[in-house]
Amino acid sequence: MKRTNLICSGMALAALVPFANPLAAQREQPNIIYILADDLGYGDIGCYGQQYIKTPNIDRLATEGIRFTQHYSGAPICAPARCSLMTGLHTGHTYIRNNRELPDPLAYKTGQTPIPDETRTMAEMLRESGYATALIGKWGLGSMASEGAPNKQGFDFFYGYADQVHAHNHYPEYLWRNDKQEFIEGNVASVHPKTDRSKETDNQEYKKYQGKHYSLDLMADEAAKFIEENQRKPFFLYLAFVVPHKALQVPEESLEMYNSVFKEEQAYDGKRGYTPHPRPLSAYAAMITRMDQKVGLILDQLRNLGLDENTIVMFSGDNGPAGGGGVDARFFNSSGGMRGMKGQVYEGGIREPFVARWPARIKPGMTTGHVSAHYDLMATLAELTGQELTETDGISFLPTLLGHPKKQKEHEYLYWEISGRGGQNGIRMGDWKGVRSMNRSTGKMEWEIFNLSADRAETVNVAGEHPELVERFNQIVNSRTPAVFPEWNF
Repeated sequence: MKRTNLICSGMALAALVPFANPLAAQREQPNIIYILADDLGYGDIGCYGQQYIKTPNIDRLATEGIRFTQHYSGAPICAPARCSLMTGLHTGHTYIRNNRELPDPLAYKTGQTPIPDETRTMAEMLRESGYATALIGKWGLGSMASEGAPNKQGFDFFYGYADQVHAHNHYPEYLWRNDKQEFIEGNVASVHPKTDRSKETDNQEYKKYQGKHYSLDLMADEAAKFIEENQRKPFFLYLAFVVPHKALQVPEESLEMYNSVFKEEQAYDGKRGYTPHPRPLSAYAAMITRMDQKVGLILDQLRNLGLDENTIVMFSGDNGPAGGGGVDARFFNSSGGMRGMKGQVYEGGIREPFVARWPARIKPGMTTGHVSAHYDLMATLAELTGQELTETDGISFLPTLLGHPKKQKEHEYLYWEISGRGGQNGIRMGDWKGVRSMNRSTGKMEWEIFNLSADRAETVNVAGEHPELVERFNQIVNSRTPAVFPEWNF
């Protein structure tokens, strides 16, 4: 059996949370489906205020379940966010703290730095509890040739993209089925986003990057198949969709539903990365709506198989909206009126939608302001399934899901760090939010402090009025575990 990540072994973590399992022994184990969108903003979903993009099935999860208004990613970019989710650790303790590419000997694309074999993942924890486990979608925590491959990290079945650069093409030449490349007839070779397209001036050039088989559709079909094949035993399905991450690619029939919504659009020429598109706003909206339709497909499958009542379905995103690639995130209010976006530890880069539906246990129509993060999910599922978890930065939010807020434990603080943009630290403590980053004028790392209860958009820096918070935030930063890779220590 694996141990917890080596970087944490034998060290005192900042927020170790031991807990018991008072609920799981009294009921049948529920099926668990966790759906993760890619580069989805807090404001990109209808139940979080989106005005243009249609998401009736995700909105249904909120209407028939619970909606969190203060749920956070573990990091503002892909790989560390997914590592935090899978390990229950914040980025002051995770092994992966930034995107870091390595050559992949099994494919012509690059791979990401792998999580170590010793890491205990959420999938391994659930498999130990008798669950069938599957990852369908994007992994990003190690190539298929590495110790970080999903089949070596607790997943019985894997279908999708091992590498996040490979996932920049929604009509891929191949996808992985466990450790085998499965080539897709009619699809084009993967295109790196930095490819020079300066001569592509025709608005229809984007069509040469379209293929016959859209990866979102293929992954949703595999998810439905996995549910059917495992309907007689408890299962955990991690459905990591790659939408709406660029490139802007979507089947024409989805694009057409926005013909009357965005009547005048400025074409995107592809010169600044990713593929060109004549209707970037429509494409972005259509990608999210098509993902929403696949959420509906999963819900239909559960109902048809009689699994609806005892399956908890959760939906969230990995980090804030990216913008660029032909889409101005401000048009859609993708950050929900908050400051920042992908790559930043301001609220817009890390606050994410999170909704959960479980007809047998979660009361419909609930909304909660409980402050939570990706790295709480492992603790939550441990309590739900009766598993022991002794080294974690997470706190189970199962009491909140089940409508018992008085039993809910709270975080002293949430923590983020990322070495990009000169280095950034983020801390949320109660209503206080601290952001530490490089001041370009002084060349020094400096704190900004905001009161989120009065200033959710983080516009008024009150650090000068609260030296005691600056001192406490520095203590928290100094308690972090040094990263294995020197470039991540700043």
